[in-house]
Amino acid sequence: MYTASSFAAILALAPAILAAPAPQAAPTSAPAIYVPAPVPAPSDVAVTNVTSHGPYTGPAPTTTGALTTTFLAASIPALPPNPTATTYPSDGMLHDPEPAPYTPAGGLGTNGTEPVYNAKSDFDFESLAVALYQEWIELDLFHWGLATFSVEDFEAAGLTATDRSLIEFMADQEVGHATLLTNILGAAAPVQCTYNYPVNSVREFVDFNQKLTRFGESGVYGFLNHLDSREAGQLLLQSISTEARQQMIFRQFDGLFPMPVWFEVGIPQSWAWTLLAPYISSCPANQTRLAWQNFPALYVENNPNAARINANRTGFGETIGNSSSAPLNETVVPLADTCLNNTVVGEDCSPAISQNRSEPLSFPGRQVFFSWEEPGKFVGPNNSYVTTTMAGAPVYVAWVSQLNLTYTDLTLTGPNAGYTFQPNSSTFANDPAVNGTMFVALTSANVTLTPFNLSMINPFVVAGPALYQAG
Repeated sequence: MYTASSFAAILALAPAILAAPAPQAAPTSAPAIYVPAPVPAPSDVAVTNVTSHGPYTGPAPTTTGALTTTFLAASIPALPPNPTATTYPSDGMLHDPEPAPYTPAGGLGTNGTEPVYNAKSDFDFESLAVALYQEWIELDLFHWGLATFSVEDFEAAGLTATDRSLIEFMADQEVGHATLLTNILGAAAPVQCTYNYPVNSVREFVDFNQKLTRFGESGVYGFLNHLDSREAGQLLLQSISTEARQQMIFRQFDGLFPMPVWFEVGIPQSWAWTLLAPYISSCPANQTRLAWQNFPALYVENNPNAARINANRTGFGETIGNSSSAPLNETVVPLADTCLNNTVVGEDCSPAISQNRSEPLSFPGRQVFFSWEEPGKFVGPNNSYVTTTMAGAPVYVAWVSQLNLTYTDLTLTGPNAGYTFQPNSSTFANDPAVNGTMFVALTSANVTLTPFNLSMINPFVVAGPALYQAG
């Protein structure tokens, strides 16, 4: 176990990460119950509770595109497994001397070396930086919703003072998450920006939150076990585990079943950045830029509308705004078809610990329509990033959920438009793979990949990802 002083010594080797409390000297004459003097908490990063909002209207950027350097290859080549990957016998016996009692041999970061909580490669810095961009928008969004909508608005949506207090606490959590990542990254860490949200009501605010936290959480899962810095990965794991709880809470506020999957999905950093960047209006002029790709936007034209009793009646364009993770539009739902405050069992979608619908939001064989943009659009902070693709023509729809990557054929219906059918795939028996808030993308090839190497799909992505509200 580390004392406060030894932990501080460790962190002195890296950019400051969580200031350690100073040791307290024992009093010369101790009272019957000794209460140590209060220790100041680590300083939080500078935070604006609610920034200015709206689309970017400033001058054209002088720097555009992703941060880049020399390319060694057009893509990462597919290689066979490491020759030693299957040599361990896995028979329940010990095969090497234990380095200490009750300590089986092996593991990473287990040899007693003092941990240093910093970025150890370009991959680490860029991955942690996109995660910090995500923490900043969540901090702003949660505060913005509380400031924008009245108590009456929240109560009409079924959310009480206690629920609003929980949203405020989640915003406070984001201060801690932003502080953590800022201290790991150091002086070049991205700072808070200004944002633009496609939200007009409390219900849309809640639905947008459950979608935004979905790609934020999944974006970290996609790179966490690839970090060179195992130390930073440990702290980020303890942060993203909190965000997973936030996502589930917003699903409960949205009247959705809280966790309809057996496994949470991970996505590549470029997928998370593609979904996040359009909601960032502007950042300071000296803001650290990211190296990740922005793909052309993909739209699910008939994305299931969770505000309907029967979401399979969803028409085209039942979202607010035209974005790849747009929230549901409750105003287009006829009063007779709305599920909010419905008193019929199986038809209600009011905020609750759990709601189980008689009619699922989607089903295998459902026809799903898409449209997508051409590359070359300016997006993100100050319109300074440019959407690109290295893929050929769109041929497949990739469905990414749980542990699965499933492809279906894309049928073109016109320029940048087409449809497919929702697949009937399972992760394990009795666990439909397509469920929850998940991801779809258009690809030019159906390459076989698994959760650990999913980022190798990027050279084949034509457009997307988009969020699909499967359940």
